[in-house]
Amino acid sequence: MEDGIPAATAEQLMRSRYTAFVLGREDHLWRTWHPRTRPALVEAGDGEWTGLSILDVLDGGADDQTGIVEFEARFIGDEGPSVMRERSVFERRGGRWTYLEGSEPAG
Repeated sequence: MEDGIPAATAEQLMRSRYTAFVLGREDHLWRTWHPRTRPALVEAGDGEWTGLSILDVLDGGADDQTGIVEFEARFIGDEGPSVMRERSVFERRGGRWTYLEGSEPAG
């Protein structure tokens, strides 16, 4: 996770947020969620996260203001092994990357 050093790219923030889910660090998830879309209560959930694959990155570099990261996160939930796919939108706010929103990838 960030350890006081802001993520330089949207992908780095995506990876740190995944790590926060793995470790149950809801404080990191809350701090890195854009205030415009952040829910009142941010929860890491109960599943056991088992892996992350980055499938696509669009912008989100050190000089960009927005970026998209499509990923696949594997976990073990109540019904056994499962996969979550999301296309996450990130936006800079005050010079730091924040998670804005996510949707299911098309296709």
